[in-house]
Parts: sequence; C-alpha cells; structure tokens
Amino acid sequence: MDISRQKAEMRERDREMIPVALVRAMFGLTFVILMIVAYARFTDRPLEALPPVADVVTERSVVLSGDMSGAAAVHGADGTLIANFDSEQGGFISGVYRVLERERLKHGVAVDAPVRLVKFDNGRMMIFDDTTNWRADLMGFGATNRAAFATLLAE
Repeated sequence: MDISRQKAEMRERDREMIPVALVRAMFGLTFVILMIVAYARFTDRPLEALPPVADVVTERSVVLSGDMSGAAAVHGADGTLIANFDSEQGGFISGVYRVLERERLKHGVAVDAPVRLVKFDNGRMMIFDDTTNWRADLMGFGATNRAAFATLLAE
C-alpha cells in the first residue's frame, strides 16, 4: 500500500469520526456564548445567580486542621479544642482544610489563621477565609457535610 493511499484513507476516516457540521456547531455555540458574556459585561448587567441576601444568625471563628487520612481537629480562635474527628467522621472537614491550606499557600499567608463559619437566617451556611478572600457555600455539599460544620456552631 503506498503512502498517498494511506493518507487518503486517514483523511476519510477523520471525516467520518468528527463530522464537519458538529465542529462548526461547536465553534458557533462558543461564539454565541462569548457574545452574550461580552454584552453582559459591557452593559454592566447585574449578577443574577447569587444566593439570596440574608442576615447572619450565628458566626464563629475557628481554626481547622486535618490530614490525608480524613482526621480533623477544630480549635476556637483562642486555641481551645472544639472538636476532634477521627478519619471516619472528619473527612469533609479535613477536605475543606486541604483546600484552604492550598489557597493560603498560593497567597503566601499563614496556614493556621482562623476562618469564619457563618449561619444565615435562611438556613445557608458559609465558610469565609478573610486572609485570601476564599469562601465556600456549604449548602452545595449535601446535608451530611453541612451538618458536620453545623455541629461546630452549636457549641
């Protein structure tokens, strides 16, 4: 089989694998999305996909620590131990700590600074890191994971 015939067969196979119409549709959709976003930014369209504004019911400063096994410890801002979770109980808190640790290392700030755990009157809970401006809405991680942090506010 000669090389020119192999190239022709490869081109034909490629046309069958990725239809040209599909590629054009993909780029067309990308262009339309880009235009919508550009229009929204240039006209200062207000953000609409934000959680509803609510009043703070409870707020607590805590210092998180954890490891790769899932064990986690939570201390108050004054250093008192609030909770100590083993690897089966503290997996989510330890996971949040690892994300927080990565963000703080990226920004070059102290890893052991406190974070704010906030509960709002509409039932939402969020964790705020004022040193990096990182935050997480705990409602999106499920009831069990939210409950792990809710117990920290109850004490």
